[in-house]
Amino acid sequence: MRIMITGAAGFIGSHLVEHFLDKGHEIVAVDNLLTGSRRNLAHLAGLTFIEEDLARLADVDGPIDRVFHFASPASPKDYYAHPLETLDVGSNGTKRALDIAKSSKARFLLASTSEVYGDPLEHPQRETYWGNVNSVGPRSVYDEAKRFAEALTMAYHRTHGVETRIVRIFNTYGPRMKPQDGRVIPELSLQVLTGKPITIYGDGTQTRSFCYVKDLVEGIDRLMESDYPYPVNLGNPGEFTILELAEILMELAGKKVPLVHMPLPEDDPKRRKPDITLARQHLSWEPRVPLREGLRPTLAWFAENCCPAQ
Repeated sequence: MRIMITGAAGFIGSHLVEHFLDKGHEIVAVDNLLTGSRRNLAHLAGLTFIEEDLARLADVDGPIDRVFHFASPASPKDYYAHPLETLDVGSNGTKRALDIAKSSKARFLLASTSEVYGDPLEHPQRETYWGNVNSVGPRSVYDEAKRFAEALTMAYHRTHGVETRIVRIFNTYGPRMKPQDGRVIPELSLQVLTGKPITIYGDGTQTRSFCYVKDLVEGIDRLMESDYPYPVNLGNPGEFTILELAEILMELAGKKVPLVHMPLPEDDPKRRKPDITLARQHLSWEPRVPLREGLRPTLAWFAENCCPAQ
């Protein structure tokens, strides 16, 4: 197949490119490099790279069979720094990607997020939960961009008959994450590796569920090839407190560093855990990589690429 991937130079996007190249597909990679990096694709050959803002992308030459829409700032520091761009790619960028899928009669998959659930009042979160989002808070530029993108995707499905899929991605980690991007695993990993005090926001009892990137990519591939058009959670239901994560990272790195507590950011979710019943039923998918196993290559990547002298 000929596959278009937007946000291809980002963390998850680059792993998708690698996955589908390994399966023998032709890749059209689109990224404006606002938050992505060519370095993430440098080891890959045989792809077509288009450096362009998705919302202003002209027609793509040749047929397209699949569109994976992953273009968007995805870390707090990035969407706080680029709020208007985040809203633009979630609205105009999503519409452009859907128009390309429509004109090409291609199947379309939207990368949505567990952030659509906000600071959830339901635990674990099922796809039927409508969420608890502060629409005017600082995180809303990302949360609402993704909620709008979901609505637009379903409108194209119902109005134009576009074959659409929606994945709600829970905390994902692995090699090629941006260092110091505000997400907990890069931040704590670099602090441990460099021997700096670990920053714990709040009391550290807030939870996250961490999914290794290769597990996620397999689930995304299965979702695209399924016949299920509605949102599906993909994530690891194993739930860890931030304090537990810090202890595991110190254990794997063989270092002990002090903890420094800081105020909890506004609208930061207290608990996050996916219900993956639908993924099990419709995709025969569940994550296989335990947290400790996935953190080993992740720490090794940070050590080699971000602090090689450590």
